[in-house]
Amino acid sequence: VQLVESGGGLVQPGGSLRLSCAASGLTFRWFRMSWYRQAPGKPRELVATISNGGGTTDYADSIKGRFAISRDNAKNTVYLQMNSLKPDDTAVYYCYAKRVVGGDALDYWGQGTQVTVSS
Repeated sequence: VQLVESGGGLVQPGGSLRLSCAASGLTFRWFRMSWYRQAPGKPRELVATISNGGGTTDYADSIKGRFAISRDNAKNTVYLQMNSLKPDDTAVYYCYAKRVVGGDALDYWGQGTQVTVSS
């Protein structure tokens, strides 16, 4: 299983970035997908989650109204559109896949992509 993030980089405050996470080696449509982030010296935090079919999304309060998660099950890809970026959004962003079947959970992490918001 591989989750490969892309789209990170350096952006000025107020700018936008679109992260992508391409999944392989798993049945993508079976997995709930999430984006997490981790800033230096801080714990990893959940940013956004999207259900298997894409009909349900959930967001951290800190990014509501600015970020949008989406997925394309035909392309095995999940996206994070990030608008109105702030310096506090600077972090490594990770893609996360999870499936729970009965009492067992299968989960996978990507390697992360750096997002830096700075003037």
